Amino acid sequence: MNRIELVEKLAEEHDLTKAGASRILDSVFSSIIAAVKKGEDASFVGFGTFKQAKRAARKGRNPATGEAVKIPASKVPKFTPGTAFRNAVDPKRAARKAAK
Repeated sequence: MNRIELVEKLAEEHDLTKAGASRILDSVFSSIIAAVKKGEDASFVGFGTFKQAKRAARKGRNPATGEAVKIPASKVPKFTPGTAFRNAVDPKRAARKAAK
């Protein structure tokens, strides 16, 4: 599913125009991005959590020349799926968990 398909599905399910559904989706995405950018978690029970992760500086290699290069520290977004999401994708996982 891509963004356009999601907008169409939202518009159809909630009797919205595609433009209205697109504005709502943009608002949701921008709110999540703003929270993660500030270092806050955006957590949605059953779906998952978006958060900011820090990557330490490290050494790497330029694959073309083989030369060692320094890769600076950076901040990256990270998504951790919630239990309901994981179980929906892999029902066997849920069965294994229930058996324990």
